[in-house]
Amino acid sequence: MGAQGITNILVAGIGGQGVMTAAEILAESALFMGMDVKKTEVAGMAQRGGVVTSHVRFGPRVHSPSIAEGEADVLVAFEPAEALRWINHLKGSGVAMVNTYRQSPPVVSSGLFQYPEDPIADIQDKREVHAFDAGNIAIKLGDRRLINTIMLGAISEQLPFDTDVLEQSVLKRFAHKSEALVEMNRVAFAAGREAAQRN
Repeated sequence: MGAQGITNILVAGIGGQGVMTAAEILAESALFMGMDVKKTEVAGMAQRGGVVTSHVRFGPRVHSPSIAEGEADVLVAFEPAEALRWINHLKGSGVAMVNTYRQSPPVVSSGLFQYPEDPIADIQDKREVHAFDAGNIAIKLGDRRLINTIMLGAISEQLPFDTDVLEQSVLKRFAHKSEALVEMNRVAFAAGREAAQRN
C-alpha cells in the first residue's frame, strides 16, 4: 500500500490474454469495498497480440489513474518479457506476479526486437518475484483462457481486502453462463493462490 492508503496495481501483458478484464475485476472488487477507484488502459494493437497495460489505483481518495515509475505495489505480468519491460514501475518493496508462459509480441515475431534471453532472472535481481507457468496450469485445468483467473488468484493475498471479495468478483462474471464454468474458475483461482505461495 502506498501513500495516503492508496494501492497501485499495474497489469501488463499481450492482447488477448485478459489484461483489461483482470483490471476491471480488480476495480470492481475495490468499488465493492467502498474505495475510490481510478483505472486507465493503454492498448497497443491489442487485437493483434500487441502490448496491453492497465493501471488500477484504489484507496480512500484517488486523484489520478496513472501509476508513476517506482510507485506500483504489485505488478501482474501475464507474460515474462512484459514483466521485464515494466519492472521499473514497481516500488522497491513491491511484488511481481509473473506468468512464465511466453507469448512474443509482434515487435519480436516481426524481427524488430529480440526476445530477452531470461527475463525472469533479470527481474529477480531487482524485486520480489513469484514466477509460475499460469499457461500450463490453465491447460491442465482444461481451458487456456483461465490464465486470467489464475493470475487474479495469485495476487489475491497482496490486496488490502479479503481474498473472498476478489474471488466473488471473478465468479460473478460466469454466474449467468453455467455452474460448470463457475466451478472451473473457482478451481483456477485456488490454483493461482497455490502457485503464488509455492513459487
